[in-house]
Amino acid sequence: MEFYSVLPAGRPVRLCEATRRFAYESLQGKYGDAAMETPYIPLDSIPGFAAMTDLEKYDCAIDAIARKAPVRLCEQEKVCGAATLGGAIGHVVPASFGGQPIFQSVSHVTLGFDRVLREGVTGLRRAVETSLCAEHTPEEKRLLESMNRCLDAFTVWHGRYLDATKTARPDLHALLERVPMEPPRTFHEAVQSLWFLFAFTRLCGNWSGIGRIDWMLGRFLRQDLESGRLTLNEAREILASFFIKGCEWIRSNTPPGTGDAQHYQNIVLSGIDADGKDVTCEVTYLVLDIVEELGISDFPIAVRVSPDTDARLLQKIAEVVRHGGGVVAVYNEPLVIDSMLRQGYSLKEARSFANDGCWEVQVPGKTYFIYEPFDSLAILQKQTLKLECDHPAHFDNFEALYRQYKADLQQKVESIWQAQMNWRLLSKPGETPVRWRPMLVCPLVSLLTEGCIETGRSYYEGGPVYTVFSPHIGGLPDTANCLYAIQKIVFEDKKCDFDTFLQILKSDWKDNEALRQFALSHYDYFGNDNDEVDAIASRILSDFADVTESKYGKSPVLFPAGVSTFGRQIEWRNLRTASAHGHRRGDILSGNFSPTPDSDHSGATAIIRSYCKAPLLRMGSGAALDIKLFPTTVEGENGLCAIESLVRGFVALGGFFMQIDVMDAEVLRQAQLHPEAYKTLAVRVSGWSARFVTLDREWQEMIIERTSQGVN
Repeated sequence: MEFYSVLPAGRPVRLCEATRRFAYESLQGKYGDAAMETPYIPLDSIPGFAAMTDLEKYDCAIDAIARKAPVRLCEQEKVCGAATLGGAIGHVVPASFGGQPIFQSVSHVTLGFDRVLREGVTGLRRAVETSLCAEHTPEEKRLLESMNRCLDAFTVWHGRYLDATKTARPDLHALLERVPMEPPRTFHEAVQSLWFLFAFTRLCGNWSGIGRIDWMLGRFLRQDLESGRLTLNEAREILASFFIKGCEWIRSNTPPGTGDAQHYQNIVLSGIDADGKDVTCEVTYLVLDIVEELGISDFPIAVRVSPDTDARLLQKIAEVVRHGGGVVAVYNEPLVIDSMLRQGYSLKEARSFANDGCWEVQVPGKTYFIYEPFDSLAILQKQTLKLECDHPAHFDNFEALYRQYKADLQQKVESIWQAQMNWRLLSKPGETPVRWRPMLVCPLVSLLTEGCIETGRSYYEGGPVYTVFSPHIGGLPDTANCLYAIQKIVFEDKKCDFDTFLQILKSDWKDNEALRQFALSHYDYFGNDNDEVDAIASRILSDFADVTESKYGKSPVLFPAGVSTFGRQIEWRNLRTASAHGHRRGDILSGNFSPTPDSDHSGATAIIRSYCKAPLLRMGSGAALDIKLFPTTVEGENGLCAIESLVRGFVALGGFFMQIDVMDAEVLRQAQLHPEAYKTLAVRVSGWSARFVTLDREWQEMIIERTSQGVN
């Protein structure tokens, strides 16, 4: 059994042979294939179903799923419960009527699993019953009653596993006799409780993040270790089952696309809690041990780091990172907290941050989040320069050009704000009470989001403590590079006049190859620590943030800025014109807040310096930097020290979020030719990691074309 690593020495072995076999079979698609045998639970036999309200249909769907979904027990597992319906892999509630799924499911959320660890499912039931006794509108009461029916369905599903394990797995049966109905007392009970609730939300089609797993589980393990109930090795085996079972949606022949691990089940490790105490513990290191050994990419991990982070943890991060796969990323904890305080969060809430399942920051279990991406490069090309018009724009100087671009950019952000307000709210600005537009029904997700039970309002309709709409600027490095190229080629170096240059771009550089090569190679673009171009990128972000911050306090909605593409540079490529920094129409350009491919030639440190000059404190939703390293640069003790130094420098310079992957482009080319030999080779895609062979050709090429760096 080989779990792919870019290092010739391979991955360490700590887990027992049976656990490793369980992991290998899961990664090869054994359980995902089984799930596809039963994609949906049909609801056609339910009398009067077509005439029911959406809430009634949802109740029937969740009840049918709980009663009829296949129950799965695995010989090697140490926690049980499984999302066995293949339709859930497609981001829908896996129940059908007339052969079609009825409801979309929910993602970009991290649910409040910690509440069940504190109170048990019985605590949720008490909270719903208490709220039902309070004053609510008829619509709110109907939602609360639907939440109760979700709990009824969960109880049915729990009972089916109690029955299934009674004889076949008495060890698991003993766990389920208490959890998750009551709060766990031991580490094993806590892992079972967390997994079982998470598995039920997945079974019903939802894609949730896990959140701060070491904060949730650490106290249980500490008690068990101190009492002698468990050893660290035993705890590692238990926790490994959690991670292996998270691979249950992998199929042996995943249809090519954006990868088979894009289910938003992210984990956040380390950092401080609401009271400012470090949560780093034995669970933190066990999680990193498991991922280092098995290379499981289905739970992308973000570690919260700061100037106070222990050297031991930084070394452990480096040890995992250098195997490749991009599974572990880092947040600069102090900057993220300060950014959230700037938006109006309390200090305790800011300290509790996790993410939405990718890397956008939110308070777990309390937040509804949605983002809207837009292409800043297309705004420059089509609106400001008017390259698709018969007569492109004309500007006499760079400042005039930039002023118009700023106006076009800010108009776009304003339009996003207005569209979101019109889409989500029925009430007018300043009107009270706030009236929300009815949206997708989701009582199960609402049940696990703080604020919804108390208010009787849905996750989508103002129920959560926080509702966040975030505009995300994409193509930012390319926009800065294009503006810089125009500034240099036209206004400073005067290689040609403005109107001629725009005609050249309009023609896709036809008959101007020499000038195109000059534009490509003569200047140091974003990612090379060039203050001139980096200042343009920073200026764009500041102007972007001016609009988003102007909306703070004007509605019940938070409107933080963010920077991302999440791979959209692929779909945007043919919607753009030729670019002023030497690229033709159709080229795949920058991802997230990372350099344009092949434009960065000064090493990883220079990329971090360029990125950290930006006003990242004002990017309340986050700004992701992707770093790709050559395997040979991270070998041995010097390689570990190099990765640690990159992380320390990232924090010291004021970064926000950094994704590091270690890969060899030649190995990826071999994986394209011989996918059967590289089934467990994972790569960082964007906010997620995925096995390389499950990406389609365009996505594979995008990964390969990212510039690999030395650590200098």
